[in-house]
Amino acid sequence: MNNKALDLAFDKEHLWHPYTSMQSPLPCYGVLSASKCMIQLENNQQLIDGMSSWWASLFGYNVRELNDAAKKQIDKMAHIMFGGLTHSPAIELGKKLIQITAKPLNKVFFCDSGSVSVEVALKMALQYWHARGTPRSQFLSLRNAYHGDTFGAMSVTDPNSAMHELYHHFLSEQLFAPQPNIAFGETWDSRDLFAITQMVIKHKDNLAAIIVEPIVQGAGGMFFYHPEYLKGLRLLCDKYNILLITDEIATGFGRTGKMFACEHAQISPDILCLGKALTGGYMSLAATLCTDNIAKTISQGKAGVFMHGPTFMANPLACAIANANIDKLLSGSWLDKVAKISLQLNTYLKPCTTLDNVEAVRVLGAIGVVQLKQNIDVAKVQKLFVEQGVWIRPFGKLIYIMPPYIITQGQLKKLCDAIFYVINKLL
Repeated sequence: MNNKALDLAFDKEHLWHPYTSMQSPLPCYGVLSASKCMIQLENNQQLIDGMSSWWASLFGYNVRELNDAAKKQIDKMAHIMFGGLTHSPAIELGKKLIQITAKPLNKVFFCDSGSVSVEVALKMALQYWHARGTPRSQFLSLRNAYHGDTFGAMSVTDPNSAMHELYHHFLSEQLFAPQPNIAFGETWDSRDLFAITQMVIKHKDNLAAIIVEPIVQGAGGMFFYHPEYLKGLRLLCDKYNILLITDEIATGFGRTGKMFACEHAQISPDILCLGKALTGGYMSLAATLCTDNIAKTISQGKAGVFMHGPTFMANPLACAIANANIDKLLSGSWLDKVAKISLQLNTYLKPCTTLDNVEAVRVLGAIGVVQLKQNIDVAKVQKLFVEQGVWIRPFGKLIYIMPPYIITQGQLKKLCDAIFYVINKLL
């Protein structure tokens, strides 16, 4: 191993990290290596990873099966263009995705990242209606939605959030329904669908699609809403002839206790966006799946083709790793592991409800959330967590964890104890 000291001074001066200032950047901690659920810093301190590297590393780091898949594939070809050429890793991955997703989804478009998957989905919806001879130009999303940082994805992300407010006047104007009121596990009331139903009725002739994060609104607030709301959206789209896009980039591959969050409502979308955990956190890869009807309609339109083609789509190395990742997921007892994590999160985070500065505690599958009453000083809180030997990255008023499925009970308890300690320290 190369133990050469990291040049953190150069990093601070020249490397622009996500969501931070170059004038006074948030502190960065140098990483030497990572294995299983542990991150080793340059000072040899070990941190338990509570974030799965932004929800992507299902089985932690340095996973033998994924390493082997990468080594085996790289000697064949690391990349080849997908225009006019194809290869076994892409074909096998396509088969797997069709097998594990809802039955009507049988066309797979590979792309680069989660945000690009959303861009592809939006373009599919627009081109679908254009091909039908009845162009539609607007999308309906939810307040507190988050769908990515590229321009199309930003346009269907809540414009009033701090995330993308700066770009509001440069984005296409979309429609936003109120956030669902009824949380997962609460008593359902159909009146929760009234507002969005009225919007659909008013704008149905120009609505290309409704796009939602199913069940879990992620970066917009980590809110878990009732499955009946999602079921109601599917019925609305069917009744008024509108496409339904579900963004499962954060929720896919078992994170909510189901393989895909749509399964909580027993519905299938017309277009599905996947990313993040697709490769187990090893490489950037995403996919947008659609129904046969959408693919055929687009292909019969004026263009005759779908007008999108990322350079690195279906990258063989990424596809090979994704195949190994899905095989590992399907061959293991992921459902039991996520259920155990969920029970442990409910137990270990419960003490946080006694703290005066805590607004709410929420758990769904392998997601645990503590919502505070005030915004968090990220640099201060991050330092406190590192001192406790854990890696947790808060935002806004939220401290949340989405640990790898292989986490031990002791490691998970240490993560939750650190959350209690840090919040109590903030009082």
